[in-house]
Amino acid sequence: MGFLSPPRVHVSMHYEEVTTTREFVGRLDHGADWRAEIESLAAEEGVDAGWFTALGAVQDATLWYYDQDDLEYHPVEFDEPLEVAACVGNVAELDGDPFAHTHAVLSRRSGQALAGHLDSATVWAGEVHLREFDEPLVREHDEVTDLDLWL
Repeated sequence: MGFLSPPRVHVSMHYEEVTTTREFVGRLDHGADWRAEIESLAAEEGVDAGWFTALGAVQDATLWYYDQDDLEYHPVEFDEPLEVAACVGNVAELDGDPFAHTHAVLSRRSGQALAGHLDSATVWAGEVHLREFDEPLVREHDEVTDLDLWL
């Protein structure tokens, strides 16, 4: 019995090879803003481009959901303690400053998962790993999505 393969679709992806140089690990300050802490680390160390992972817990959070029909972010606020089960993102220059594009999976006491673009959250405890790229990653406006994306 043979299996039919789906037709191959060629997608023109924008990509480039990057070289990593420095890596940092750090503890986020209790009571600080989660994303701002990552941006502060990048600014202090002169990291214009990089990739990060983080984990920990927050006291509250605002997640954004991007509506692909409206081309707008819609905030969802959570005023409760949450575990940061996973947090990934990248640092790139936006309007001359480091911007931490941050996505997170948060969990409630019940184990229910919440996920989205992390706009802000108050750190209870957090740890971050940031890997710097040699090549700059600059965000520019993308007409199709109405988002600021990597070149």
